[in-house]
Amino acid sequence: VQAHRLCPPRGAGSSLEPEERSMEPSAVPEEEEEEEGAVPLSVPAGPVGCQLFGYVGIEAVLDQMKIKTMKTGFEFNIMVVGQSGLGKSTMVNTLFKSKVSRKSLQPGQEERIPKTVQLQSITHVIEEKGVKMKLTVTDTPGFGDQINNKNCWDPIIKYINEQYERYLCEEILITRKRKIPDTRVHGCVYFVPPTGHWLRPLDLEFMRRLSKIVNVVPVIAKADTLTLEERAEFKQRIQEDLKTHAISVYPQEDFDQDPEDRALNDRIREKIPFAVVGADQEHQVNGKRVLGRKTKWGIIEVENPAHCEFPLLRDLLIRSHLQDLKDITHNVHYESYRVRRLNESNRPG
Repeated sequence: VQAHRLCPPRGAGSSLEPEERSMEPSAVPEEEEEEEGAVPLSVPAGPVGCQLFGYVGIEAVLDQMKIKTMKTGFEFNIMVVGQSGLGKSTMVNTLFKSKVSRKSLQPGQEERIPKTVQLQSITHVIEEKGVKMKLTVTDTPGFGDQINNKNCWDPIIKYINEQYERYLCEEILITRKRKIPDTRVHGCVYFVPPTGHWLRPLDLEFMRRLSKIVNVVPVIAKADTLTLEERAEFKQRIQEDLKTHAISVYPQEDFDQDPEDRALNDRIREKIPFAVVGADQEHQVNGKRVLGRKTKWGIIEVENPAHCEFPLLRDLLIRSHLQDLKDITHNVHYESYRVRRLNESNRPG
């Protein structure tokens, strides 16, 4: 009512007079729409490309990031899970070409890890071409070795969630550290026994539970005990079991960002689980020193794609997808844990 009192009567010719259809979009005459050179109103707004007249130096930011990373280094945490005797420690040593799976108490002596379900974490600093990496290897020496393996995955799930909780407690502090120590598990390599038949219920249940909170990469351990035909059949059966039980292992299809990533990850998913062989001893083959296992029939070269698929596992974990493993851990698995914990803390009572 007050608004009408302030406005002059209709027909007064004042510019303040409200129109009856002021809330409706103004109609564009058809003649104006058909004019040549007119800009259509339906063009969506988006980023406008700008052509540079000369060199600016934007690409130098990549060098800045490289220099900063070389100074500060980065962290990578890997977990190996499987029964005793499947070569977990040897495989980790082969991946990083150093003795990183045990801490030496004295020169020439290695610590004997007891075969219990209690997890053991060992941290090393590895440097290559000026780049430092703080590597943490978490071993599960006694997983699946008991007669009753009921809930044997609980200590592993508890450990992974504890690392998420530790990171969350540092993140929600009012005065936070400039760089929060990252102890979260970025990748879990699960060793499947080379039975040549199918996945055991223990394997299926473990991967079903763990794939929801961590990146799980299944591998067939000691694949040199299988023939090529047995290896191919076993791999096909494992892929069918994973699909039947809706178990999503790394790299997950849901997290492919673009068609190029999807094409690369599709080729990787066709090879999973990798049939691997680990060895931390060098042998002489055709005048070259190679990592391998010596048998009566010759040397099994672990880095030879014709002998095993260890190079594919190494490329996935280190050379091509290491940063992606860390990104998915932070943006997906840790984010899910953070949201759940904050929702629990905000509930009344």
